[in-house]
Amino acid sequence: MSNRREYERTHPWITFRLDLNQAHPHLWTLLGQAVTFCRQVSQAALPPDIAKTFKTLYLSKGVRATTAIEGNTLTEEQVQAQIEGTLDLPSSQEYLQQEIANILHACGVIEAAMDTDNPPRLTVDLIREYNGHVLEGLGEHLAEGVIPGEIRAHSVGVGSYRAAPPEDCRYLLERLCGWLEEKTEIPFFAEEDDQRVATGILHAILVHLYIAWIHPFGDGNGRTARLLEFMAQARAGVPFPSAHLLSDHYNMTRTQYYRELDRSSQVCDGEGDAFGFLHYALQGFVDGLQAQCQKIQGYQLAIAWEHFIYGVFAKQKRSSAMQRRRELVLELGRISEPVAKAEIPFLTPALARGYAGKTRKTLTRDLNWLGQKRLIARAGRAYRANIGLMWAFVPHLQADRFVTLLSSARSERGENE
Repeated sequence: MSNRREYERTHPWITFRLDLNQAHPHLWTLLGQAVTFCRQVSQAALPPDIAKTFKTLYLSKGVRATTAIEGNTLTEEQVQAQIEGTLDLPSSQEYLQQEIANILHACGVIEAAMDTDNPPRLTVDLIREYNGHVLEGLGEHLAEGVIPGEIRAHSVGVGSYRAAPPEDCRYLLERLCGWLEEKTEIPFFAEEDDQRVATGILHAILVHLYIAWIHPFGDGNGRTARLLEFMAQARAGVPFPSAHLLSDHYNMTRTQYYRELDRSSQVCDGEGDAFGFLHYALQGFVDGLQAQCQKIQGYQLAIAWEHFIYGVFAKQKRSSAMQRRRELVLELGRISEPVAKAEIPFLTPALARGYAGKTRKTLTRDLNWLGQKRLIARAGRAYRANIGLMWAFVPHLQADRFVTLLSSARSERGENE
């Protein structure tokens, strides 16, 4: 009598093996970039209020993304309102709010667990717990027989894909946990911390892929997979804001996400291959990390620019004119496009008060003074802050990028304050 399990016949791609020696060199390049960017984010110096804004921004993106993939229609602004405790929806949409609340709660549980001496290990009970979080309070919106946190006892499918046989699901989860909790050495990274982060990123994507292949629950498998992915990254040292990027990537490229999941089990004459999905996920992760680092740089540049300007004016004799000129140059530094002379007095309430009752000659004198100090520059008939002064080495190449980063940082802070 054969001891062969049914999944071995129906799902030969579920092998719990990955020969990294077969990886394309570009995958290692992406992984190296991901580790480097993660280090940049984790070591970024930001004031606590800005750091909190940054973290909340990506929490809302990640939570919205992981639910939107499954059909939740709430916006990022509504997710932000749920985080702040101000979201109020009609009764017909309360289940959408419950889905968001469930993922927010689960992310909070995961973050809290990282502050302990024993961060969570991947176990069958942990996977079931996360599925319980995902489906909490959604009973009437679940199909008959679906119990939160309970491994399914019936066959299910997603589109044309048939999930693993129900009788094998627990066994497959046990194999998955044992496989990914084994010590993995990645010799391409000399530093121990880099090895841990690189391994954690690979394991995160693999646990996501294998949960999608096995589909062990009657509902909520995708959300459970993405929570496990978040946990695996956070445990390995990926910063919390960065650990939400994969979910956001999957949502922004949803069609390709499903295509890559489907393709992963069909390539190699039905034997499957995880490398395609790994490459797709890593490319999106690196792109997201690069954008995240640019946002951080924007925050830091905004702080540095304002510090520089306050330093310049600290050396001047205090007067209403100097206060007005300082406000003018600070505001020009927060705007990505040159501003016409006639519009400058109306950029902020402070400038409007400063120029109230003044003639155009006053504005001209202010602009001329700032120009002589090289704090602003003319752009045709308009004016912009001479932010190139902040670049020590290649200001002529970096000025436009500086303004863009500075403006982005200001607008994002305004939206989240």
